[in-house]
Amino acid sequence: MPATSTQRTARHQLVWLDANGWQAALATAHPEYLHALQQWQHQRAPLVVRRHEPDARADQICLGLPLPPDAVSGNKLRIGLTAARQHIARIKPALPLHLALGVDMPWQPALLELASAAQPFGLQVYGSLAMQVLTGLPYLSARSDIDLLFHPRSAAQLEQCLAVLTQFAARLPLDGEIVFPGDQAVAWKEWQLARASRAKVLVKASHGVRLSDTASLLATLEQH
Repeated sequence: MPATSTQRTARHQLVWLDANGWQAALATAHPEYLHALQQWQHQRAPLVVRRHEPDARADQICLGLPLPPDAVSGNKLRIGLTAARQHIARIKPALPLHLALGVDMPWQPALLELASAAQPFGLQVYGSLAMQVLTGLPYLSARSDIDLLFHPRSAAQLEQCLAVLTQFAARLPLDGEIVFPGDQAVAWKEWQLARASRAKVLVKASHGVRLSDTASLLATLEQH
């Protein structure tokens, strides 16, 4: 979808810049990142929405370019940049899980089973798996997690999805976030521990992080 100046954005969404956006990004890029940005533009690959920086203007969007791990060291470079919203050509949600099932990894059969079991929950993928699917570049390794996003519609659906994720976590390197209304994201493993111990959880949102009790987040589901 084309972007508008008032459209709300959320972490992990996929963004494509227009020509003016790339021109501005390249003009302000650190010299050591220039080649990577040029290659990204040439490939027409998406950038990823990240948390809004305190010094960024309201008419700007903060983006990230996560490069594949270095072939020798395994280090991951993530380039941060800021773009004017008027220079966003297209915004899409994070990659649906069903579009990420063709990657050749040892855990692929188990991932196919998870996708079938979790079909009602509309899971999305971000991180290394999503970037490999979107770009064709080698992001995944034996140590890579499978990062999933889940936007529950109700407390009951949340519990149902967590039960499925817990079941498959013994066979898959699962990680990821529950996203509550208002773009309030909590790591699902942290959520499970907090529910058992009545601890607070770290909530990541577009404009910052904070601690919250689980009851307050569950209440947002009951209102939707």
